[in-house]
Amino acid sequence: MKTLSAFDVIGPSMVGPSSSHTAGAARIGAVARRLTGDDPVSAEFTLFGSFAHTYAGHGTDRALVAGLLGLAPDDERLPFSFELAAQQGVSFRFRTSEAPTEHPNTVGIRLTGRTGAVTRITAVSLGGGAIMITQLQGVDVSITGEYPTLMVEHKDQPGMIGEITRLLGDRDINIAFMRVFRHERGGQAFMVIETDHMIPPHIVQDVASLSRGIGGVYIIEGV
Repeated sequence: MKTLSAFDVIGPSMVGPSSSHTAGAARIGAVARRLTGDDPVSAEFTLFGSFAHTYAGHGTDRALVAGLLGLAPDDERLPFSFELAAQQGVSFRFRTSEAPTEHPNTVGIRLTGRTGAVTRITAVSLGGGAIMITQLQGVDVSITGEYPTLMVEHKDQPGMIGEITRLLGDRDINIAFMRVFRHERGGQAFMVIETDHMIPPHIVQDVASLSRGIGGVYIIEGV
């Protein structure tokens, strides 16, 4: 049986009325920003289920934009995220969908970075501020953002997992959890490695330089 912490009982430190609709939404925005590997210039949010029905009243819209700008769930500027986005030249729009989803607090995000690259993400807010990224670029994944996380986009090919884990071990990086996701054999894949400590930038560069099969390397700090 799981031991409850104070976090589980009273919820996260946050600005807003709902841990799932506000704090969770802000964390989704923050993780989405890091998964782009670029500063976002525009975002389109598609809200499903409960998110679609109550997003304005619970501040879900402002929280998503706040996270995208790098604001924490307890940042007092969160209610003014729309104004801050305008000041930073970040455009956004929201739409709702009645399409069925596995979880009621689901959002699809389409981000465009300054380089023009587009990142597509689906995420859910699980309650108590906990979140899960469930899809990235059309590939089913599972990313919580709770641990320092190294996310590697790569071609699905023999030896790739061994190369990366061997490199991390040689540099004294301890892997807490690891999962690999792919759309199809030999196609696009994502390696999600959660570690005990933050991975230094020079090791991230070492991973990125490993093979021409690596499409991108992203760091997600615990949020």
